[in-house]
Amino acid sequence: MLLGRMKSAAAPIRDILKDLHTRLVANYEGKIADYIPELSAASPDSFGIALCTTDGQIVEYGDYKTSFTIQSVSKPFMFGLVIGDHGLDHVLSKVGVEPTGEAFNSIVLDEVSNRPFNPMVNSGAIATADLVKGKDYPERVKRMLEMFSRYSGREVFVDNTVFMSERMTGHRNRAMAHLMRNFDMMSEKFEEALELYFQQCSILVNAHDLSVMGATLANGGLNPLTKIRAIESENVKYLLSIMMSCGMYDYAGEWAFRVGIPAKSGVAGGIVAVVPGVLGIGLYSPLLDIKGNSVRGVKACQELSQKFSLHAFESSAAASKILELFSFKKR
Repeated sequence: MLLGRMKSAAAPIRDILKDLHTRLVANYEGKIADYIPELSAASPDSFGIALCTTDGQIVEYGDYKTSFTIQSVSKPFMFGLVIGDHGLDHVLSKVGVEPTGEAFNSIVLDEVSNRPFNPMVNSGAIATADLVKGKDYPERVKRMLEMFSRYSGREVFVDNTVFMSERMTGHRNRAMAHLMRNFDMMSEKFEEALELYFQQCSILVNAHDLSVMGATLANGGLNPLTKIRAIESENVKYLLSIMMSCGMYDYAGEWAFRVGIPAKSGVAGGIVAVVPGVLGIGLYSPLLDIKGNSVRGVKACQELSQKFSLHAFESSAAASKILELFSFKKR
């Protein structure tokens, strides 16, 4: 009922998104990821933007219904799942929280603490998958999918074609898992954890889903549409912190400087961003910069942050001004 009402309503923010989309969709900078063969089939024209507030108002424009695989956008949510499974201290004994300044697929490990540097790089994400509880592999997959469904507000599925493509070409990730097992950073079920990692990256979402997932974090872990809790409120700050410091690959420092809100990107072209207490932002455009981030998505977030003073170190009252534009009127 809520989604239907929002789609039939008009709000000033929609005109702003329309203008933003019209200008940025003409930008064809960047390149579609092709190291996973199935990702190369994406259309360079695709561009969707969605905003979801903590009280469940949604405004969307462009290709916000276009499905794509979540890829690395999954990583902070998996981090939250294992914190819920084991508690923060145990998780931090297995995966650190320090930025690397390296590419997301670099084979770099913290030899001092004997763990990956953070859960946002591939090595850390694979080690995180190793911590997901379940009596067997099917139960672990089931728990993972249920968790993403709570965040997005709908049942989610794995794209098996992309999953198989990930498996067939994931030699570098497989090497990381074997290396971490060699140093006892992962359990004896490390190969199963690697399969789970490939599955998590292959979950199908769209920009609308990402906005709801972001809004759930903005709302203290409670999905604003379904009112179902996705994560305990006390653990949300850990996800937002790691997204802020490590979420945008090796562009994370400049992102924090210029945009200033927690976010996570993926090589299929998705970005989820969070304005705590205000809203979630979901974006999709598969043309990537050299860091692996969506070109249009980054530019859209930069403009929204500047226009509405969303940066974490600007006045919190200023960020709430964007909510004034969510006053819906009948067409």
